[in-house]
Amino acid sequence: MPIAHVNGVDLYYEVTGEGTPLVWSHEFGGDFRSWEPQVRYFSRRHRVVTYNHRGYPPSSVPKAAAEYSQDLLVADLHQLIRHLGLGPIHLGGCSMGANVARDFALAHPDTVRSLILVGAGAGTVNREQFLNGQRATAEGLGREGIASLIRNFDALPQRATFKRKDPRGFGEFLRLATEHDALACAHLAREVMSKRKTVTELESGLRALRVPTLIMVGDTDAPCVEPSLMMRALIPHSGLLVLPDCGHTPNIEEPALFNAHAAEFLAAVEAGRWAGAPS
Repeated sequence: MPIAHVNGVDLYYEVTGEGTPLVWSHEFGGDFRSWEPQVRYFSRRHRVVTYNHRGYPPSSVPKAAAEYSQDLLVADLHQLIRHLGLGPIHLGGCSMGANVARDFALAHPDTVRSLILVGAGAGTVNREQFLNGQRATAEGLGREGIASLIRNFDALPQRATFKRKDPRGFGEFLRLATEHDALACAHLAREVMSKRKTVTELESGLRALRVPTLIMVGDTDAPCVEPSLMMRALIPHSGLLVLPDCGHTPNIEEPALFNAHAAEFLAAVEAGRWAGAPS
């Protein structure tokens, strides 16, 4: 089992294929397996790396709340990349993982060749509603365990299109989520998602970011649509793709569309022809 001993934790990772490194960072409700449609497609011409954040077995699952924060997740990724000896990478993430990828690029811009942000920025608008939702998620996990989180996912409006269009795929998503650690998920809700910086708070850094960036969001992913528009306006070499009738996880809800647009973006970056970015 490939394990990297970094930043005081063990991170499980998988590497598939050869070529320019492409690293994917997963969402709160998923893990490294969420990227399987992308691993199979992009490993034909990239060295694709997927991994589990701390708190997701078989990575370490720290028990203390203090061992979870946005800064720690960013540092974990940085040390994983160094452990694997990767040069400048293409970096993509979804939801929680997209916010990690974005903040990683802000902290280590010379390490990132391009950036793909999917469903990022939740909590920037309707702040109180977002924080109340994270608090309720954590409290439900404490009372009832992972079953509470599964019920929450099953009822969320931003996951409804996935459930409607692909019941089999959505059922697999829920099944894999049952394997998560309830205490770790509660810590992540309270210490990472509730406390990370909003797009507004990152404005100056985003304006200075020169990494070619593709921002993707589903049109039914209400918490992330406006933050995606904001990031498009702030990041100089960025483009925005809004996927129709699509929710929070386009990479598994609409994998063919996602892969096609991501592939075009990566090809444009490697040819030095993306959104005015230098080659």
